[in-house]
Amino acid sequence: MSNIAAKLRARRAEVRTRRALNRAIDTAATSTVRQELIALAQARQPFMR
Repeated sequence: MSNIAAKLRARRAEVRTRRALNRAIDTAATSTVRQELIALAQARQPFMR
Protein backbone atom coordinates (compact mmCIF):
# COMPACT_ATOMS: atom_id res chain seq x y z
CA MET A 1 0.00 0.00 0.00
CA SER A 2 2.80 2.45 0.82
CA ASN A 3 4.32 1.90 -2.63
CA ILE A 4 1.09 3.09 -4.25
CA ALA A 5 0.96 6.10 -1.92
CA ALA A 6 4.56 6.98 -2.76
CA LYS A 7 3.82 6.79 -6.48
CA LEU A 8 0.79 9.05 -6.05
CA ARG A 9 2.83 11.58 -4.05
CA ALA A 10 5.58 11.54 -6.68
CA ARG A 11 3.05 12.04 -9.46
CA ARG A 12 1.42 14.96 -7.63
CA ALA A 13 4.81 16.56 -7.09
CA GLU A 14 5.62 16.14 -10.78
CA VAL A 15 2.32 17.75 -11.78
CA ARG A 16 2.93 20.67 -9.39
CA THR A 17 6.39 21.20 -10.86
CA ARG A 18 5.06 21.03 -14.41
CA ARG A 19 2.32 23.57 -13.63
CA ALA A 20 4.77 25.93 -11.93
CA LEU A 21 7.18 25.71 -14.84
CA ASN A 22 4.41 26.30 -17.38
CA ARG A 23 3.21 29.29 -15.35
CA ALA A 24 6.75 30.68 -15.25
CA ILE A 25 7.09 30.25 -19.02
CA ASP A 26 3.76 31.98 -19.62
CA THR A 27 4.65 34.93 -17.39
CA ALA A 28 8.34 35.29 -18.26
CA ALA A 29 9.44 38.92 -18.45
CA THR A 30 11.57 38.54 -21.57
CA SER A 31 11.77 36.15 -24.47
CA THR A 32 15.29 35.16 -23.39
CA VAL A 33 14.06 34.04 -19.98
CA ARG A 34 11.17 32.24 -21.65
CA GLN A 35 13.55 30.37 -23.95
CA GLU A 36 15.75 29.36 -21.01
CA LEU A 37 12.73 28.06 -19.11
CA ILE A 38 11.56 26.11 -22.15
CA ALA A 39 15.05 24.59 -22.47
CA LEU A 40 14.91 23.65 -18.79
CA ALA A 41 11.48 22.06 -19.25
CA GLN A 42 12.68 20.07 -22.23
CA ALA A 43 15.73 18.87 -20.33
CA ARG A 44 13.51 17.68 -17.45
CA GLN A 45 10.94 15.91 -19.62
CA PRO A 46 10.85 15.76 -23.39
CA PHE A 47 7.08 16.17 -23.69
CA MET A 48 6.52 18.88 -21.13
CA ARG A 49 5.47 21.67 -23.42
